[in-house]
Amino acid sequence: MRYMTIPSPIGTLMLVGDETALKQIRFGREAETVPADWVRDDEALREARRQLEEYFRGERTEFDLPLAPEGTVFQKRVWQALLAVEYGASACYQEIAHALGNPTGARAVGLANSRNPLPIVIPCHRIIGKSGTLVGYAGGLEIKKFLLAHEGIGSRERTLEFAS
Repeated sequence: MRYMTIPSPIGTLMLVGDETALKQIRFGREAETVPADWVRDDEALREARRQLEEYFRGERTEFDLPLAPEGTVFQKRVWQALLAVEYGASACYQEIAHALGNPTGARAVGLANSRNPLPIVIPCHRIIGKSGTLVGYAGGLEIKKFLLAHEGIGSRERTLEFAS
């Protein structure tokens, strides 16, 4: 595994990948621990760094990177559905469950959402409570609030827009 760290408005981000794809974005305490067999390689993840920097400068609203998140088949289906929630929009867990053909699966969607290894790029921060309230975020609600505000999403306004 290759990794690099970059500064961001939400703290240091650790980008993790291999020769072909981005696999993880870590922040907070997770960004402080590097497994012994990982290699620091600022060149391998240069494009991911560039796109994240553009996102935080407000110049990018979607990412165009090869992604390879590791998870269960269901988790990957949920993460794929999250990619359809466009920049500046939000959805609730129940809406994602409906989109996946499982209208009673909101809790399972929430659990898969919390296991997203590529936050920001796979926009789990755009998923909010049914009533429009902010609920759960692995990086903490302050970071979720920041990311939503950065994208112009108010915590009480809820619109679902899936990309074509």
